[in-house]
Order: sequence, then C-alpha cells, then structure tokens
Amino acid sequence: MGQVEQEKNNGRNLRPLKSAPVLPKIIGTGFGSGYFPLCPGTAGAVLALLIWILLGEAIPLPSRESFPVALESFTIALILIFTVAGIWATAKLMPFWGDDPKRVVVDEMVGQWTALLAAPAFEYENRIAMALAALILFRFFDIVKPLGIRTLDRKRGAFWVMADDLLAGVYSLVILIIVGNIPGWVI
Repeated sequence: MGQVEQEKNNGRNLRPLKSAPVLPKIIGTGFGSGYFPLCPGTAGAVLALLIWILLGEAIPLPSRESFPVALESFTIALILIFTVAGIWATAKLMPFWGDDPKRVVVDEMVGQWTALLAAPAFEYENRIAMALAALILFRFFDIVKPLGIRTLDRKRGAFWVMADDLLAGVYSLVILIIVGNIPGWVI
C-alpha cells in the first residue's frame, strides 16, 4: 500500500508509516508558518507580505523611478519559483497529509504575491497601504471563494491546490488596479 496504510480493524483514517520529507515540509508549510495554530492560511499570507516588504526595502535602486520595475520583477520571480516549488512540495506531502491540508500554505503565499503585483504600480509612499489592501482583498477571496475559485478548490491534485489561490490573487490584483486608478482615491 505504499507509504500509507489503512488500519484494518477499526476503519480509522490513514496513518503514515514514515514522516513526510523535510524540504517539501519547509516549502509547503511556508517556512513553518503553516503550523500556526490559528488561521495558518492567514499566517502564510502575512509571511508573504513581510517577505515582499523586506524585499522592497532591500532592492538597491539608482532612482525611485526604477523601483516599480525592480519590485515587480522580483515579485514575478517569487510567484513563478514558488508556484513550481509549491506544486512539487504539495505533491510530495499529499500521501502523508491528504488532499489540500491546512498546513500547506505555500499556495496562500503565491496568491498574496500575485495580489501584491498591483502595489508597486502606484506611489512609492503608498506601497504599504496598497500591500495591506492586497492582504485584505486576497484573504477575502481566498476564504469566501467566489467567481470560480470554489470550483478550482474542489478539484484534487497539487496543481489545483495552487490554482484557486492564484485566481484569488488575480481577482485582488484587478480590484486594486481599478480602485487605485480612480481619480482622487489614494491607496
């Protein structure tokens, strides 16, 4: 039966015969934030936000005009790298933890970074306000799951674990860009 064995006599849930591999655990749990006892998905999204803010402060720039391009490039790199790594890690963890376990929050991190793509497009001074708005919007879409997100969430497989959060991030991104471009609105 592989790495998981069904208990024969009492019909309990599957129990692992050995523990999950370490590297997929580190990636899948968002560097351990998925072990946060209350709202692990929010903990993963907040960690992604903090990584993004620190990255924005660490980027050496010759001028403020190059800030949006540099931060957007790094954010896109994070999304691509962690989407691929997240699918791989989730696939490795599913035999041990089941389909879409709460501890796996790399999908929330990628969704949060997707929403944050809107933030550098606006004034440098408004970046933190935009980032907080991105967090609130992303968590709303991730929890409520409207507009096709729930359909993706119901599908099984490591890719689909990531896909619903990516779509929540895209919806957040679109709203932030629309609202941020309304004249007189400062986000």
